[in-house]
Formats: sequence, C-alpha cells, structure tokens
Amino acid sequence: MEAYDGYFENGNFHPAGQSIHIPGRRRAIITILDEPGHNDTTAERLAAIDEFFSAIDSSNEDAPDFERLQITKE
Repeated sequence: MEAYDGYFENGNFHPAGQSIHIPGRRRAIITILDEPGHNDTTAERLAAIDEFFSAIDSSNEDAPDFERLQITKE
C-alpha cells in the first residue's frame, strides 16, 4: 500500500511535489480533509520573499539616500 499527499482541483488529483504512476486498475481509498489545499508555487514565492528580506536584514550595507521628489496635484 502507498499513500500520496496532494490536493484535488477541478476533479483532478495533484500530488504534492512528486510524480506518481499507478499501473493498471487498482483499488483506492480517498480521504478528503477539511482543509484547503495549498499551491506549491505560492509556497515557493513566499519562501523566496522571506529569503529576500532575510538577506536585506543581514546586509551590512547602508541603503542609498535617494533624492526625494515632490509630487503635487494641480
């Protein structure tokens, strides 16, 4: 017996981070959990943003002082 983690979307099963092949006809049991699935792309993007801000926080360089602009509405 094997177990796969993933999510259903529009009637299709999407395994989390793995490729699966089920040969022939197999009996299967599916459990639908009371929690939403997550999007791996979103998790990767959030991890990249966290890494970016960590790099900024650990940087010893001072941010450049940009000239401020006065934008007014006429």
